[in-house]
This record gives sequence, C-alpha cells and structure tokens, in this order.
Amino acid sequence: MQLTHLTGSRRDIGLGHGRAHAPLIHASIAVYDRLFQDFVGLDWGQARREAERFGAMIERRFPAILEEMAGIAEGAGLELADILTLNCRSEISLTQASGGCSAFALQRGGDQWLAQNWDWRADQLDNVVALHIEGDDAAPLVSIGEAGMVAKIGMNAHGIGVCLNAIRSQTCGEGLPIHVALRKILESPDPAGALAVAQRDRVCSPAHFLVASAAGEALGLEVHPGEPGRLPPRGGVVTHTNHLYDAAVTCQVEDFPRPDSRPRLARLDALLGEFPDHTPVEEARLFEILGDHHGHPLSICRHFNPDQPAEERMETLFGVVMNLTERRLTLRHGKPCESGTTLEVTLPAA
Repeated sequence: MQLTHLTGSRRDIGLGHGRAHAPLIHASIAVYDRLFQDFVGLDWGQARREAERFGAMIERRFPAILEEMAGIAEGAGLELADILTLNCRSEISLTQASGGCSAFALQRGGDQWLAQNWDWRADQLDNVVALHIEGDDAAPLVSIGEAGMVAKIGMNAHGIGVCLNAIRSQTCGEGLPIHVALRKILESPDPAGALAVAQRDRVCSPAHFLVASAAGEALGLEVHPGEPGRLPPRGGVVTHTNHLYDAAVTCQVEDFPRPDSRPRLARLDALLGEFPDHTPVEEARLFEILGDHHGHPLSICRHFNPDQPAEERMETLFGVVMNLTERRLTLRHGKPCESGTTLEVTLPAA
C-alpha cells in the first residue's frame, strides 16, 4: 500500500487522484456494477441515473467537491456521472446490502485513539487507496478508502478523525451522501464543524460516524436525514458496529442489521473495558482487538464464511488505528490478524 500525495486546487486534487489510480477506479466500477445488480437489480447505467438526484443535494451543501469529482473523472478517463455514482454507492445499495465494520474511540493516558476494521466484499480489497490531500482551501488530511471516492476513514491536521459504520436501512432523504459527508467532516477545523455536517447539512441515508479530536472529545453520531443521534463516551469509550441504538433515532429509522452486529459490539465493549483508566495504551494492543476472532464467524476480525450466500460474504479488508493526539494514522491493509506490514502517516499539527 502506497500513500498517494495530492495537492492544489480541487481540480488538481481530482486529476491527480484519477491519473494515479485509473485502473483501480475502473475496477471499483466493475465491483459496484456487480453489487448493484446483485442487491438492487440495477446495472451501471441505471445506477448512474439513480445517482443524478444526489448531485443537486451536493451542489447545495458542498459544491466544491463536485469540482474534485470532475477532476477524478477526467484523470481516469471517465464521466462525472461515473464518479458521482461511486460516491453515492451507499445510497444506491445499502437498502439491501450492509457491510460490517467495528469501530471504537478510546481515551487513555492523555491520548485520544480512534480505530476500526472496514468489512466489505473481498473483491474490493485491491481497490483500497490511501490519500494524503493538501488542498488550497483545507488543512492537510489523510483518507483511507476506495479508489475514485472522495473520502472514507481518516484524520486531518487539526486532529479531527472519523470512522464509519454502515447501516442497512430503506431510509433515504435529503442531505449529503455518506462519503461526501465524511470528506466534509475531514475538512472540519474542530468538533463543532464536524457536528454541523450531521446537524445542518444532514446525511441522505443512515450510517454511524464516530468523530473524535486531539483535544480528547469523542462522539458517536447516528446520522440520517433528520436530527442525528448522539452517543457520548462512557468511561472514555465509544463503540459501534452496524445497528442503530440511540432511542432518539430508533424511533424514527428502521434498520436491518446482520446477526453479527450485536455480538461484535458486546465483544468490543468487553475488550475495551479491560483498559485501566489513566493508563497509556500501546497501538499494537488496539490492533489485537481489531484482529480478535472470539465468536467466529461473528467476530470483530471477519474471514471468509462459506455458510453465507456468495453475494453477501463480507470480510475485513483493512484495519486502521489513529492516535489523534499525535496525529498519527496506522493502516494494516488486509485482515489485521494477518497483515504484518503497515502504512504509517503522521501529520504536522495545523
């Protein structure tokens, strides 16, 4: 896994992204073409038409990111509609398909940690990219995500970090698509700015954003087109998997979690409850949690499960641990229990 450095204007960043990762972007489109057909019965052309309505929502709430998408498309030899569709893949597919993902925030020994596994279809493993973006109009940031998409999981030089848990739901309304909202959070200068994305801009479809800061603040946001649910830390810990549990949201939004979501959440809570207060934490210990196999196949680290239908098999594709206090992100591409190589990025404080 190499870190791709992108700088300059929105168009420059997009062009650089598209040129650097054109083969992976085309491969991502092929993956989602199959996924859309498997889950919602749409081919790529139909999915492009479905994505059109989200373009107007982005134009109202985050127009600058459309310039970057256009640059990605140009750099990869595609049309803007293709890149828009990739970035709206959750809104198109998550009525039927939900990923995994186990995420947590932990404050111990003066450090604010943020970590997660990203679980998804194994055919997307090789299309994961690590982007280091220094734009003209935002502080430097690092995003680990899928080729052709503007953001997923990461942190910025202000010490703001964000993780993502997918939620399977048939709710979809007005707001920013999930991955566009994540990029706007990664451009936020402080926790208040990150919260405003969920509160003011809103998010089209349900998801969980786990936001934390170098100052030691952490908050789980169960986002949807309405007022987001809030999950504050308990003993310095916030955990989440792939079901909604803030009562303010569950009374409004119906979700359809997989059977493994609640066991993974309980296991996260148990493991993180073992950390004494005020005791420093080693990064390797947090990767051990991400590599945990208790209760397999319903485990935090997810492997191939032949008992699942082929189109629904989800595996852990990467694990990320962030020390936001030190503005350091460490990535293990592949399953954290197997990956011996890491990519480490440290940002200077903004």
